[in-house]
Amino acid sequence: MDESPHTVTTLPTARQPGRPFDPPAELLDARRHGPISRYTFPSGKPGWLLTGYDLIKSVLADPRFSSRKELMLHPTIDYGGIQIPPAPPGEFLLMDDPRHSRYRKPLMGKFTVRRMRLLTERLEQITADHLDAMEKAGPPADLVTAFAKPIPAIMICELLGVGHQDRDSFREQVDAFMDAEAEDEDVLAALHHDPTPPRGVGGRQTRAPHRRRAQRPHRQRSDR
Repeated sequence: MDESPHTVTTLPTARQPGRPFDPPAELLDARRHGPISRYTFPSGKPGWLLTGYDLIKSVLADPRFSSRKELMLHPTIDYGGIQIPPAPPGEFLLMDDPRHSRYRKPLMGKFTVRRMRLLTERLEQITADHLDAMEKAGPPADLVTAFAKPIPAIMICELLGVGHQDRDSFREQVDAFMDAEAEDEDVLAALHHDPTPPRGVGGRQTRAPHRRRAQRPHRQRSDR
């Protein structure tokens, strides 16, 4: 009996019509073959695709796998000879310990349950304002652009202390990283965007590390 892992040749992203919350059919098929499949990155480097929950959870908790930005491979884009630099100060989601903990620990007290509950009234006000705006505009309404995207963006800006005059620019930078359907050129442009934060980010309001860029979806953790 052949015990070799299943092989996935391309990473599918298209969802089935009418089923936007289900994984692509090819990923479901891979999962039926087992929790791990072979996958070759666009750069030609061999890798693995995990589709089993327990195995994914184990890998994410295993310190032998790195979160370092400069070690990551993009699953669908070949960056060619571009050398990805290490994460700048403050971008601790793309760092390993001890650098990761150095930034994370001072922030833990800023995001306690009590402090988050204090934001409830402001969040309810922002939500009500957007619902009122959608009602006033009338049908049809784009729930993503009119509701789902702006509300968390506003809250992030307020948590980071981003001034009103810089919020549009800040949201554009975040959108560039978070848009999984962006063209490769746009992703590369966002990747090498000037990391200087808008005025007010990491200021007196939060005292957080000052360079905080959003992590683009689908980045892969790398085995050291």
